[in-house]
Amino acid sequence: MTAIDTPLSSSRSPLLALSPLDGRYAPKLAALRPLLSEFGLMRCRVQVEVEWFIGLSELGLPEFAPLSDAARVQLRGRVAAFSEADAEAIKAIERTTNHDVKAVEYFIRQGFAGSAELERAAEFVHFACTSEDINNTSHALMLGAARREVLLPALDGVLERLQRMAGVFAALPMLSRTHGQTASPTTLGKEVANVAHRLQRARARIAAVALPAKMNGAVGNYNAHLAAYPDVDWEAFAKQVVEERLGLAFNPYTIQIEPHDGIAELFDAVAHANTICIDWARDVWGYVSLGYFKQRVKKGEVGSSTMPHKVNPIDFENAEGNFGLANALLVHMSGKLPISRWQRDLTDSTVLRNMGVALGYGVLALDSLARGLDKLEVNEAALAADLDAAWEVLAEPVQTVMRRHGLPDPYQQLKDFTQGKPITRELMQGFIAGLAIPADDKARLLAMTPGTYTGKAAVLAARLGGGAGAVS
Repeated sequence: MTAIDTPLSSSRSPLLALSPLDGRYAPKLAALRPLLSEFGLMRCRVQVEVEWFIGLSELGLPEFAPLSDAARVQLRGRVAAFSEADAEAIKAIERTTNHDVKAVEYFIRQGFAGSAELERAAEFVHFACTSEDINNTSHALMLGAARREVLLPALDGVLERLQRMAGVFAALPMLSRTHGQTASPTTLGKEVANVAHRLQRARARIAAVALPAKMNGAVGNYNAHLAAYPDVDWEAFAKQVVEERLGLAFNPYTIQIEPHDGIAELFDAVAHANTICIDWARDVWGYVSLGYFKQRVKKGEVGSSTMPHKVNPIDFENAEGNFGLANALLVHMSGKLPISRWQRDLTDSTVLRNMGVALGYGVLALDSLARGLDKLEVNEAALAADLDAAWEVLAEPVQTVMRRHGLPDPYQQLKDFTQGKPITRELMQGFIAGLAIPADDKARLLAMTPGTYTGKAAVLAARLGGGAGAVS
């Protein structure tokens, strides 16, 4: 039996999903699925069509009287109660129309049956709209909801953990390793605070991106609108629908499509946050390898199929891999989507259908990162041992004090004394004792250890940590 001949019990089985987002990792993305799936796109299309339709009824058009309160409640109720059955009904219509937006229009009109008021106004559903008027607003609504309800909360979860760690470990000394070599000490809390501060800025950038939208017809000029009603201020009406009814940012200058600059800006901002998280995931991986962190073991879990002792940093490895996948898609989309031949080509359509995939991998990675952080335990003994074995790092403060007091060529003296040699407490303190510097400065240097030479690190970390509770 070949692989092609293998019997498959169900084409809907998670085991047969082409994307692990809908297979192995499906439960972790349940919150994102109704927002960025085809179901989510259909629901937003219905919402946009309904709000445009209700708005038209308020324009004072002689052929379209204002809708009654009951009709408005009925229409908006269909949006609020939009179900998988409704989405399936639209797909059934699409099998005939072979056009997804037209199928939504017919679905809405089918719901008018039994209401004389709505049936009389049926031709004003999708009136003067191009499909892209519905699609671009729907994509913006989808992304806005995903950002608000899933992406930012997931990022905030990681941020809260980092801020808490920064506060708890603000004063815990740690050896720095610039270029992988021993360097001036810091504190664990300060290194976490550095990441948290970067993510705070990245989060603010994500939250601040406006999501533009347009409702201006086939090539952005309100051609059909003015042909039917030349005295209506269609631009003002479109702005009112986009901003007040849909809560988006109105773009007054477009071709047939909204040019996706806002989406590109958002995806670039998300990709940057992901890059910061990759940097941190790699650092934590390294700290686990050095023994600075231990990982809590979950009963029953296996680290290696052959080496029973292993507890691998898989959460950080999974996070790094999934952030990378997310960024590969986000960077492609932010570079591709703002490009359209002349007034419109269709290359953006299939790309936009992968928004959920791109953001899904990022949300999955944030989940892995949060899980990994929750398993960490600090190994203070390992941190202290590394510091005590690195007395050479005090060459920096010693030569700096020597410079203050005008001693000859302090840098070269310390370079000759320390470079490439094992430096112990006794050797360093012996060098300090022989310096011709004021007694108080000499006493201060003699009292200094690698663990106390941390500058303002504890203060900086505590300030960002905000006195958060313990992480353990």
